Amino acid sequence: MYDVAIIGSGPAGISAAVNLKILGKNFIWFSSRASSKKVERAELVKNYLGLPNVTGGELAWTFQNHFEGMNIKLNEKLVTGVYQTEGHFTLLAENENYLSKSVILCTGVQAEKQLDGEEEFLGRGVSYCATCDGFLYKDKKIAILITDKKFEHEAEYLCGLSDKAYVMPMYNGYEINSPKAEIVLKNPVKVSGGMKADKVVFKDCEIDVDGLFILRGSVSPSTLVHGLQSNDGHILVNRDLSTNIKGLFAAGDCTGRPYQYAKSVGEGNVAAHSAVEYLASLK
Repeated sequence: MYDVAIIGSGPAGISAAVNLKILGKNFIWFSSRASSKKVERAELVKNYLGLPNVTGGELAWTFQNHFEGMNIKLNEKLVTGVYQTEGHFTLLAENENYLSKSVILCTGVQAEKQLDGEEEFLGRGVSYCATCDGFLYKDKKIAILITDKKFEHEAEYLCGLSDKAYVMPMYNGYEINSPKAEIVLKNPVKVSGGMKADKVVFKDCEIDVDGLFILRGSVSPSTLVHGLQSNDGHILVNRDLSTNIKGLFAAGDCTGRPYQYAKSVGEGNVAAHSAVEYLASLK
């Protein structure tokens, strides 16, 4: 059982991890990478206090050098569900469950728009995890929406299990090597069905399938945590960055504008301290 689980990368996640390390807490940090692409690709950052005219790449290196110097490790598994149970949270990450007394969400702003029907059919024909649910679709017809080249090995794994796989890469330079894969160069707009999802809908046609796998780098907070309150795509938080769910905190761009590194770092700090105060209240 961990004291705190951090979900997400970037300045908020790094700040939360550094502060929890200093505060001596037992925590786990889930992230596919340390710094966000938004930080790394910034041409010039002029408003980060103490580091005038720093490039995004330099700032990302500074952040990473800081937490690595403190021996803070990342767990690169994708968290696909956070469930509140009596006295703690259960986090589902691929095929494993992790228990934590509190959670800090640092998931950033969801870059990819959800499909219509995606959240409705999650667990009923829609899955985010190839290794968790792939065996359920052995010798069946599936669709795979893949948003990043780094997930191609998961797509090929699913292709190997399936009878037929419609693969929809949302990027250039894809390399999907499977005789069962049919590449579909169209953007899906909807997933539909009855008791289970059975159709992927495009603007001009639709495909009948037994299931849809969506391979993204992150899961939207509202899908990740059932009952989490949000507004206009942002998690609603109090001054101490607590959410409407006791023991669950949020920090960074996911809590709203301004989308700035200094704000994210500060919120990561506040969320870490608020989580520690929450832990003290449990004793």
